Formats: sequence, C-alpha cells, structure tokens
Amino acid sequence: METLRDILDAAARGVFPPADGGTTVVPQHSARDAGVLCFTAHSVVFTDEDPRWVRETLAALDCDALAATMNPFFLAAFMERTGRACDTVDALLVGPPLPGEPALALKEIEDASHPRVRYARRRRDDVRVWSVDGGMLAMGRGVGGRLEVSVEVYAVDTADADARRRGLGRALVTAARQIAGEPLWAQIAPGNARSMRAFQAAGYVPVGSEALLLAR
Repeated sequence: METLRDILDAAARGVFPPADGGTTVVPQHSARDAGVLCFTAHSVVFTDEDPRWVRETLAALDCDALAATMNPFFLAAFMERTGRACDTVDALLVGPPLPGEPALALKEIEDASHPRVRYARRRRDDVRVWSVDGGMLAMGRGVGGRLEVSVEVYAVDTADADARRRGLGRALVTAARQIAGEPLWAQIAPGNARSMRAFQAAGYVPVGSEALLLAR
C-alpha cells in the first residue's frame, strides 16, 4: 500500500498523484500529525480515522469537489472528530539538496531549553537549530518523516540594521539546503509574501498546499 512518505518522496522528485479530481486516504505516519495535502486536482488525507467517514463527509459538502478537502466545513468536521487543532492552510514547498558549505557563520544551539528548540520539538523530531547574527534556522523530521525547515529573521528598529539583514532569510534557507543532504520541505502561510519570495529565490518550488492538524 502506498504510504504518506511514498507520496511525499515522489512529489519531491516532481512525480505527483494523478490529476483526476480524486482523494487518496492514507494512514498517519505518526500519532502526532494528521491532515490534508492538496496537489493539482488531487488530494491526500492522512488520518487513522475510517476512510469511509472521510469520503462520506466530503461527498456531503455543497462545494466544488476539487476544493472539498480544504473546505472550512470539512476541516472543522475533521478537527471535531479527531479533537485536533489547525492553525492555517500553508503553501508547501520543497528544495533539493545543494552541494558546498554554507556561506553563513552558523552556530548550532544545543541547549534543549532554548525557546526555539522547545517550539520546534513540539512539531518535529530530531530537531537541530542554528543561530547567526540576525536570525535562526531550524530543521527536523515532520509530516511523514520528511525533513522540514523553518527560519526566523529578527525584527530590527533602525534602517541601517534592516539594510544589513536584507537577504538574510534567503541566505538561511539556502544554507539549509547545503546542510540537509536530502529534499527539504517548507510550510509557508500564503500571505507571508516575504517568506515565499525568499524561499523561491533560494530554489524551493511550490508543490501544493497543506492543512496540518495537531493534537491539542
């Protein structure tokens, strides 16, 4: 049986589910993560709930079938049934690994009590976090066991500091591709245009969207 990881690994290679308007239901990779992936004209629901419930709930919606899995009524029903929460629907991007060494002077943070480390560990396994002047980079195993990246560029209050840090987000996510050694995934709120531009400029490409349901 095809697994969530199989689907993600194929998408990272540019091989997607058939654009047939269908929905594939697969088991969760872990107890932590359930949710929905949307590719072009095909959705993937990853859950340990009965697949019949998923299909019957989708069929009962009064909306375009292609949009049903991301319809607010379906996501609300999904959350109610599983007792989970969902923050947003994210754009899903992936970048292949890059050769070479990062140009940034990254310093790995090994303090498990650091706020960024604690936050990352709530959502991912095998978390590693690096700091650099003006920002931070985190990587870990998330949905389906894929390697995920997130970055933070600190807010500044002077024009000079802002000029010095311009381009840091792009540099951080480029460095992440050099560290990763495998396809690297990012979930980005579509409204975060600055982050979207930074990731795309660093060679990450959009592959779909994702609604991640986390245990409360």
